[in-house]
Amino acid sequence: MILGVEGSPRRGGNSDAMLKMFSAVSEQAGTPFYKAHLRDYRYEPCVGCERCRKDKICTKFNDGMTLLYPRIQEAKGLVLISPVHNYNVTAWVKGFIDRLYCFYDFTNSRPRGWSSRLAGQGRKAVIGAIAEQESMADMGMTLDAMRMPLEALGFEVVAELAVLNTFDAGGIKKNSDAVARIEDAAKKLVGSVSS
Repeated sequence: MILGVEGSPRRGGNSDAMLKMFSAVSEQAGTPFYKAHLRDYRYEPCVGCERCRKDKICTKFNDGMTLLYPRIQEAKGLVLISPVHNYNVTAWVKGFIDRLYCFYDFTNSRPRGWSSRLAGQGRKAVIGAIAEQESMADMGMTLDAMRMPLEALGFEVVAELAVLNTFDAGGIKKNSDAVARIEDAAKKLVGSVSS
């Protein structure tokens, strides 16, 4: 199963359209795809209470992330999409990533550090960012802000998509280059989780 997550405030916007493209490729290949539009989930940001160290999942809140945790654990593939807001991911995507903190375990033995309970399971991911700006520099740290935490959690990021100069709702569908790159990334993800 592939979990597709997008963090745009706009229904029918470009993030939504990109997610639908991933879903279509996945379902055509016979791979189940679950779409999560973060605007439809109400959840709190991580507050660092550390209850998840003992409980192995966030038990501080019973909210929208509680509904997504089983999907995250089940999925071998993840698509994470964010529009660019102020050179970074949206608050919804940031909050989603922060709430994945509950999958880390602290190891007190040498060497000391963190390990992820999602790691070592062949999990793959694709990240995508959509910007109205015309240059990669104007995307700021959007792709890094998604890639780095996912890699730390144990996902192999098999493709990164940067779509520039796109603002009008659904405008991404008119960008043949972006559509082709999305379809290629979707096929790569489906192939990597199916093998």
